[in-house]
Amino acid sequence: SRDKRTIRKLKRQSRGLRKTVNNLRRDLSETRDDLSVALAGPAFIEMVTVGNPGNGPDAGNTSEPNTYGAVAETFQIGKYEVTNAQYAVFLNSVAATDTYGLFSSNMESEVLGGIRRTGADGSYRYTAKSAMYDKPVNHVSWFDCARFCNWLHNGMLSGAQDASTTERGAYTLDGAITGVSITRNAGAKYHLPSEDEWYKAAYYEPGGDTDDYWLYPTRSNSIPTEGTVNAFGEITNDVANIANYNQEADWNGQNGNLTTVGSGGSGSASFYDAFDMGGNLWEWNEVVISSSFLGLRGGSWFNSEDNLRSSSRLSYFPDRGSYDIGFRVASP
Repeated sequence: SRDKRTIRKLKRQSRGLRKTVNNLRRDLSETRDDLSVALAGPAFIEMVTVGNPGNGPDAGNTSEPNTYGAVAETFQIGKYEVTNAQYAVFLNSVAATDTYGLFSSNMESEVLGGIRRTGADGSYRYTAKSAMYDKPVNHVSWFDCARFCNWLHNGMLSGAQDASTTERGAYTLDGAITGVSITRNAGAKYHLPSEDEWYKAAYYEPGGDTDDYWLYPTRSNSIPTEGTVNAFGEITNDVANIANYNQEADWNGQNGNLTTVGSGGSGSASFYDAFDMGGNLWEWNEVVISSSFLGLRGGSWFNSEDNLRSSSRLSYFPDRGSYDIGFRVASP
């Protein structure tokens, strides 16, 4: 009948429109990635200052079983977790041949992953997935993050994964992909935060609480509100003390997911204006936990509120990544 033909025609047109929209989203993701290449130095990774110039040594949090947070000098830390778009720029700079496995196939195959790879070895190309370009990158090992820091330290140069790009700088790696013995070099311009640096940036506020440290990295001793999101993975309930945790970020067909960095607004920020230090992803730091593990802080979208607390820390194999692990960078 005429009505059935009309319905079939509309369905074909709808499929065509969806394909066009998807293509436009991919093109937009590539454009954003290319634009990021032009954003050199401080504009590429937005940093915030932790501490006050000229202040004395800040005491660690003596209310915890171990004293964390004692960092005397002022330093910088990433305002946001490193995103898929930023990591794709890194990959496009140094991973045409991916010598040390900076790209994980899980970034492409999993719904929670945010990066696609095309081409062949020697000419690989990487793009952030649609709607994932501004979500934090996951499936990164500690060594992936250290190489990202080396790349920043060396001026974001393009080329093979060697001493001029990823293997020397903040950390001397020279091909290392396992172990816990790598330490930060003197003069590092960008690096992973130490556990004390991460802790201070997340929980410290001079005079904000009776012991100067909050229980949660949202300037609060109360359990954060669980973030709700829109179809683009942006937190929409703009309230004080909010975080993406407890699998509440349901979008893109997922029971729990990542959210756009900083979309929780000021309610998801620490005193120093570092966003999402509670929830979204666990974040690598430099602390050695044992002969096999390095440290993580902050909890993720998958975890309960207990993992967001100042007393919570996690350890993991440094040569492995996961859907709930990412990172942010620090600098002097």
